[in-house]
Amino acid sequence: MAVIVAVIVALTGAVAAADAASDTEPDTIVRVEGDAANGFGIYYYDGSSIFPPTDSEAQAECGEYDTMRARVRCRTSVRVWYRDLAALQRSLAWAEQQ
Repeated sequence: MAVIVAVIVALTGAVAAADAASDTEPDTIVRVEGDAANGFGIYYYDGSSIFPPTDSEAQAECGEYDTMRARVRCRTSVRVWYRDLAALQRSLAWAEQQ
Protein backbone atom coordinates (compact mmCIF):
# COMPACT_ATOMS: atom_id res chain seq x y z
CA MET A 1 0.00 0.00 0.00
CA ALA A 2 2.82 2.43 0.87
CA VAL A 3 4.45 1.70 -2.49
CA ILE A 4 1.24 2.58 -4.33
CA VAL A 5 0.93 5.84 -2.41
CA ALA A 6 4.59 6.66 -3.17
CA VAL A 7 4.05 5.99 -6.89
CA ILE A 8 0.92 8.17 -6.95
CA VAL A 9 2.77 11.00 -5.17
CA ALA A 10 5.71 10.69 -7.59
CA LEU A 11 3.43 10.73 -10.63
CA THR A 12 1.50 13.71 -9.29
CA GLY A 13 4.77 15.60 -8.82
CA ALA A 14 5.90 14.72 -12.35
CA VAL A 15 2.60 15.89 -13.83
CA ALA A 16 2.78 19.15 -11.84
CA ALA A 17 6.36 19.73 -13.05
CA ALA A 18 5.30 19.08 -16.66
CA ASP A 19 2.39 21.50 -16.29
CA ALA A 20 4.69 24.17 -14.86
CA ALA A 21 7.11 23.73 -17.76
CA SER A 22 4.29 23.98 -20.30
CA ASP A 23 3.00 27.22 -18.72
CA THR A 24 5.73 29.14 -20.52
CA GLU A 25 4.36 30.12 -23.90
CA PRO A 26 6.71 30.33 -26.91
CA ASP A 27 5.92 34.05 -27.24
CA THR A 28 7.11 34.81 -23.69
CA ILE A 29 9.72 37.56 -23.74
CA VAL A 30 12.82 36.54 -21.79
CA ARG A 31 15.21 39.39 -22.59
CA VAL A 32 15.20 42.91 -24.01
CA GLU A 33 18.42 44.66 -25.03
CA GLY A 34 19.15 48.12 -26.32
CA ASP A 35 17.35 51.44 -26.23
CA ALA A 36 15.14 53.58 -28.45
CA ALA A 37 18.01 55.51 -30.00
CA ASN A 38 20.03 52.45 -31.02
CA GLY A 39 17.20 49.96 -31.39
CA PHE A 40 15.88 47.15 -29.25
CA GLY A 41 16.43 43.43 -29.50
CA ILE A 42 13.55 41.33 -28.14
CA TYR A 43 14.28 37.68 -27.37
CA TYR A 44 11.58 35.06 -26.84
CA TYR A 45 11.44 31.82 -24.83
CA ASP A 46 11.34 29.70 -28.00
CA GLY A 47 14.67 31.16 -29.18
CA SER A 48 13.25 33.56 -31.76
CA SER A 49 13.95 37.27 -31.72
CA ILE A 50 12.86 40.50 -33.35
CA PHE A 51 14.59 43.83 -33.77
CA PRO A 52 12.19 46.77 -34.17
CA PRO A 53 13.46 49.81 -36.06
CA THR A 54 15.33 52.49 -34.15
CA ASP A 55 13.43 55.52 -32.92
CA SER A 56 14.72 57.71 -35.76
CA GLU A 57 13.81 55.11 -38.41
CA ALA A 58 10.31 54.76 -36.97
CA GLN A 59 9.84 58.54 -36.79
CA ALA A 60 10.99 58.90 -40.42
CA GLU A 61 8.51 56.26 -41.47
CA CYS A 62 5.74 58.07 -39.58
CA GLY A 63 6.59 61.25 -41.50
CA GLU A 64 5.64 59.52 -44.74
CA TYR A 65 1.94 59.27 -43.84
CA ASP A 66 -0.36 61.56 -45.84
CA THR A 67 -2.50 63.10 -43.12
CA MET A 68 -1.50 64.87 -39.92
CA ARG A 69 -3.79 62.55 -37.95
CA ALA A 70 -2.04 59.44 -39.30
CA ARG A 71 1.40 60.94 -38.54
CA VAL A 72 0.39 61.80 -34.96
CA ARG A 73 -1.13 58.34 -34.45
CA CYS A 74 2.05 56.70 -35.75
CA ARG A 75 4.36 58.85 -33.60
CA THR A 76 2.26 58.18 -30.53
CA SER A 77 2.32 54.43 -31.10
CA VAL A 78 6.11 54.56 -31.56
CA ARG A 79 6.55 56.47 -28.28
CA VAL A 80 4.29 54.02 -26.43
CA TRP A 81 6.08 51.03 -27.99
CA TYR A 82 9.52 52.23 -26.86
CA ARG A 83 8.26 53.36 -23.45
CA ASP A 84 6.79 49.89 -22.86
CA LEU A 85 9.94 48.16 -24.08
CA ALA A 86 12.06 50.22 -21.68
CA ALA A 87 9.67 49.38 -18.82
CA LEU A 88 9.81 45.70 -19.74
CA GLN A 89 13.60 45.84 -19.85
CA ARG A 90 13.70 47.33 -16.32
CA SER A 91 11.19 44.71 -15.09
CA LEU A 92 13.23 41.83 -16.47
CA ALA A 93 16.41 43.24 -14.90
CA TRP A 94 14.62 43.55 -11.56
CA ALA A 95 13.28 39.98 -11.79
CA GLU A 96 16.76 38.61 -12.54
CA GLN A 97 18.11 40.29 -9.38
CA GLN A 98 15.47 38.69 -7.16
